[in-house]
Amino acid sequence: MRFNPPLEEGRLIRRYKRFLTDIETVTGELLTIHCPNTGSMLNCMVEGGQVWFSRSNDPKRKLPGTWEIAETPQGRLACVNTARANQLIEEALHAGMISELNGFTALKREVPYGQENSRIDFRLDYPDGAAYVEVKSVTLGFDGSAIAAFPDAVTQRGAKHLRELAHLARDGVRAVQLYCVNLSGIEAVRPAVEIDPAYAAALREAKAAGVEVLAYGVRVTPEEVCVDRRLEVLFD
Repeated sequence: MRFNPPLEEGRLIRRYKRFLTDIETVTGELLTIHCPNTGSMLNCMVEGGQVWFSRSNDPKRKLPGTWEIAETPQGRLACVNTARANQLIEEALHAGMISELNGFTALKREVPYGQENSRIDFRLDYPDGAAYVEVKSVTLGFDGSAIAAFPDAVTQRGAKHLRELAHLARDGVRAVQLYCVNLSGIEAVRPAVEIDPAYAAALREAKAAGVEVLAYGVRVTPEEVCVDRRLEVLFD
């Protein structure tokens, strides 16, 4: 996925009220732009660090741009726009990059399902049945480690999705939890038990129920982001 028009560069002043970010562009322009990330963005941003953003000329928008990429305290690049994860995974699915899910005949987005009134990110149809795929964007990294973690804040919604997938798997339906790791320099991903032990427990239970747990890494540059490698998922 190439950014078109190209992203603009600036430096981070602050993120606040969850969805607002103040930046200074390389030309000295002070802007308040949209932060499209509902998480804590722990270890994902540093005041004064580089940022890249997409600018909008839509007069109906309240804010002139959207934060896309951040320089992390560890010197990595993180794609902080969580909406990109589903776009990247869909692109990779159609390109055959995710080998475990190749061979589908149809792809549907945001399909209602489950016992708790959920929507699955993707339902893939195959000649022998369907696969339900839940995607999570991962941006939490740590100093001195190539292992990322999810989530970066307590997520009851994430645990709910794992319960829904586990119900499917117990009923013999193919269910997949897919982590899209939008962070450079990462080799593996794990549940962040120190942040949300309930989510970590739900992930272990889902895996035991037969849910497939996959992770794929993303190459992040100011010019493009794309899925480019499979990553290991660590449970211990």
